[in-house]
Amino acid sequence: MATPPRLDGPRMPPAYGGPPRQLVILLHGYGADGNDLISLGGYWQSRLPGAAFVAPNGPEHSEVVPQGRQWFSLGNYDPNKLRRDPAGASAEYDRREADVEKAAPALNAFIDAELERYGLDESSLALVGFSQGTMMSLYVSLRRERQCAAVVGFSGALCGASGTPAATRSRPPVFLFHGDADEVVPIHALFLGVEGLAAAGVSVEWHICNGIGHGIAPDALELSGRFLAEAFSGARQPVEVAQIGDRA
Repeated sequence: MATPPRLDGPRMPPAYGGPPRQLVILLHGYGADGNDLISLGGYWQSRLPGAAFVAPNGPEHSEVVPQGRQWFSLGNYDPNKLRRDPAGASAEYDRREADVEKAAPALNAFIDAELERYGLDESSLALVGFSQGTMMSLYVSLRRERQCAAVVGFSGALCGASGTPAATRSRPPVFLFHGDADEVVPIHALFLGVEGLAAAGVSVEWHICNGIGHGIAPDALELSGRFLAEAFSGARQPVEVAQIGDRA
């Protein structure tokens, strides 16, 4: 088996100045890089003063942005078709499972190395993704042996939802955010993700950002920061699968 590519990216140390008590790994979207998300740490440092933030660059050069990176190719991805045919979205995101699976070893190796670097374990780890980074966060977190503290996903999708229940090994609490005007990953992907996670027994909450396209809205930043702080402290109570909904 080939050695997965080694990842790295921009970092932000804990605000309180000591060694990290938590680790938040930020996974960028298609065509961006770690610099696109590392600033999220600045929004959340007041709630998470003991957290270190790191935003690894994806393993591949972007096929659309000369200086960008990607976790995997999105060749033939057509958001306009998905908006016209929401029923076809499930097949599209199931088809992407092989791509996410191929990129997963590099991300898992990075997670292991970062936890070792700081002397932390998964109980002190959160994965946060945007778009393609959400696809990676969900896929990897559910298949790791040890459960991380939390997963946050912005404007993304659950790849391989039909096989997720059988493949799930850990069930971290998940909070998904999506703009109702998302032109890249249509909002139907949010509902498919919620259904797939619920089928796997995962505690999942979701929030729709009104009038927002493919991006991260201020209300999503506030709610996600609160969610992460509560998840790390143990104050966040898991939602019952039967009660999934928008709890904002």
